[in-house]
Amino acid sequence: MIGALSQRGLRGWWLIILRWGAALVVLGLLLHFLPGAPLRAAIARVPVSIFFAVLLGYLLAHCIGVLKWRMVVNAAGAELDFATSAQCYAGGLFGTLFLPSIVGGDVVRLAVGLRRSPRPAAVLTGNLVDRFLDVTAQAGLVLLGLFLAPELELVPDELEDKLEKDFVVVAIALILLLGVMFRLRKKILAGRSVRFRRRLARLRHAFRSVSKRPRVLVLGWLLGTGIQTCFLVLTAQLAEYCGLKLPLSVWLFAWPLAKLAAVLPLTQGGIGVREAALVALLAPFGAPGPLVLAAGLVWEAVIIAGGLIAGAVALALRRRGDSPAISRRLGGPVL
Repeated sequence: MIGALSQRGLRGWWLIILRWGAALVVLGLLLHFLPGAPLRAAIARVPVSIFFAVLLGYLLAHCIGVLKWRMVVNAAGAELDFATSAQCYAGGLFGTLFLPSIVGGDVVRLAVGLRRSPRPAAVLTGNLVDRFLDVTAQAGLVLLGLFLAPELELVPDELEDKLEKDFVVVAIALILLLGVMFRLRKKILAGRSVRFRRRLARLRHAFRSVSKRPRVLVLGWLLGTGIQTCFLVLTAQLAEYCGLKLPLSVWLFAWPLAKLAAVLPLTQGGIGVREAALVALLAPFGAPGPLVLAAGLVWEAVIIAGGLIAGAVALALRRRGDSPAISRRLGGPVL
């Protein structure tokens, strides 16, 4: 048992090394094919004070994210206080960058919530709903960009048609998948243990709890959209200091797509993939590659610095929560 765990940990570390290596390869290729002098000059134009101001804005936006996450999971019945929610969220932010799995952040986020909540199933359900709200917020920004860009004749008609078709195909595929799962639910559950059915019942109860609060869902979606818009505006502001000035509609089109591309489990935290996608997406609009890459690298530095700060905050909150007096109050059952 111990040997299996050690091998799993070793594979995790190797995966981290490989994904960081892949990120360096992608960034190395970008640096190789793009002129270095304009890139260095663009990065040098960003004042240190502006970098820290953007970092502060990034962290404040994530503070709103803590409130949103707590609101959604508590709507499902999790009953988490703010300190515990902040520990879960900050640990997840750190884990997204520095753990081997693409769901590493969610694993860290749930690990504390499941242990501290009297209703662990509600934490799991609320986290899934919160992730769904984030995805729909990203999709909303993409659709807004597609709506605004054609008015400015920024997106070719064939590209617009292709993207619209892709959205329709994805939506239909998701609906069909949900329909098939609903039809096969009895076969899937056949032969399952009583314990499994109880866990599923708890998840279903938590989902019903949050679904009965549409105002929470709408507010969560609005907050998620506002947080993503804040990140987009901060990136555009950094790009302006780098010398890259583009209409906001262009950023609405390209930035969410680049962030979605970074979800692909190719590099650690999407580093390199995000920048490459942004360079490719902004090239048709006449954006110089070195300036786009410069803005992307500075924003990546903001993300990494924010992840490290979040990890320190999560560690401090963990030590506070692990004190004997607090641990006796917050102990809870397992799922």
